[in-house]
Amino acid sequence: MRGPGRIQPPLRRVRLGLSEERGDADRDRGPLLLIPEGPGGPDGLTARVAARLDARLSIDVEAPLALALSGGGDSLALLHLAADWARTRRRKLVAVTVDHGLNPDSAGWSRTCAAAAKAVGAEWVGRVWEGDKPSTGIAAAARRARHGLLADAARDMGASVILMAHTRDDVGEGELMRAQGATLGRLREWSPSPVWPEGRGLMLFRPLLDESRAGLRDYLTGRSAGWIDDPANDDPRHLRARVRRAMAEGAAVESSLMAGPTTGGDVVEVEVLPLGAGFVVGRDLPAEVLAAVLLCAAGTDRPPRGDRLAGLVGRLRSGEAVSAVLAGARVETDGERVFIGREPGELKRAGDDGPLSLVPGQAQVWDGRVELGVAEEGWSVAPAAGRMSRLSPADRAVLQRLPAWARGGVPVLMRDEETAPVLAGRVGTARFLAPRRLLLAISGRRMGSETTIRGLSPEGETTQERGLLNAVHGETPTTDLFSDLKDKTTPRNKASEDRKPK
Repeated sequence: MRGPGRIQPPLRRVRLGLSEERGDADRDRGPLLLIPEGPGGPDGLTARVAARLDARLSIDVEAPLALALSGGGDSLALLHLAADWARTRRRKLVAVTVDHGLNPDSAGWSRTCAAAAKAVGAEWVGRVWEGDKPSTGIAAAARRARHGLLADAARDMGASVILMAHTRDDVGEGELMRAQGATLGRLREWSPSPVWPEGRGLMLFRPLLDESRAGLRDYLTGRSAGWIDDPANDDPRHLRARVRRAMAEGAAVESSLMAGPTTGGDVVEVEVLPLGAGFVVGRDLPAEVLAAVLLCAAGTDRPPRGDRLAGLVGRLRSGEAVSAVLAGARVETDGERVFIGREPGELKRAGDDGPLSLVPGQAQVWDGRVELGVAEEGWSVAPAAGRMSRLSPADRAVLQRLPAWARGGVPVLMRDEETAPVLAGRVGTARFLAPRRLLLAISGRRMGSETTIRGLSPEGETTQERGLLNAVHGETPTTDLFSDLKDKTTPRNKASEDRKPK
């Protein structure tokens, strides 16, 4: 509702938990609950948002839909819009509020959010960021904690999509912040959860990216709905607050930046290596796709530095032979084929090469690359490096399908110290996470012409909620991988045999 030349509707200012008017003496004591008085609201907002929700989400399914609710005007507007949509589409909506513990009124904000969710017929879940807070980089740490807690809550309730209330204003603020050195990622309407591995399989959906913050507050005004005004949004110590003020004073964001990066209809061919060992791609990958492949193959969550990524892109496109390590991933070329997988040496350098005990009946993620489950006690997982000589001949034969440098990073399971190791997937369950993670990352790219990815899913990309259940190549061991047949041939070789003259 703020901005130059904008007429604000009357507001009744109420301190959280109090009923009296807020006086000047209370000006610095914390946030206000702003109760709009009077009609208003942009024409067509409800229909526009409902159309976006219909385009991405399923109707009349049991899986709940999560919604991140801070209590601010943007998230409260989304709560009302999503609740109206969910009511007519027979979906359960669950609002999730994260209490960062950074403001003395934060517990009161959570209570306000719970009441707001109940008022529109949604369920509500609260999460608290506990533990020590960093003395520097608090904004980034809070953002990481928030996404982690949202992901945990979504997984606990069985949701695969989290609604987020970012607006067109947030897109512009992000661009100006990046211009001043911030390392924020670009907001996209449909993108994977940025935390890993907590956010595995979860998508963030931002149906308000084309709407303005002022328009949403007009909508709330029309519904006589209030929202919380966090004083941190106006605190000049925070870069976002300074940028927000600059935009209110007329700072412009280039339209080319607001539109995000564009490209011309890329087609990305991806081959998945067995046992989650990585991918085979071509030399001409767009830089953004290459960065995603590196992260997914390595199981890490820290993107490569822009200059190093650009250098690798240049080397690959030049046609030269490449052997490099970037973002925890190994990159090796063989002619026009590029093999990208986990660099086994990174496990040792990080101190993660020792066995990790597995808890029966509990899914556990190892090295950000594989989700394992066992039914009995005594099992642990470790990299194959230093243990390959103890594998069975059949398992060593499976490893022969991989480049020699990639074999040491493959997970093996051991029971106590007396049992010989076996490849992950032989015992219990193994779900290799890189293929689906890459599919979701590329499906969520916001580009002028969409990128098409081939080789990961026979059912196409996952740009809608129902597509999140699509089968993904390489996510689980193939039926023939552990068949242990002496005369085993791949399907392609068998077809060749069948065509031979009898």
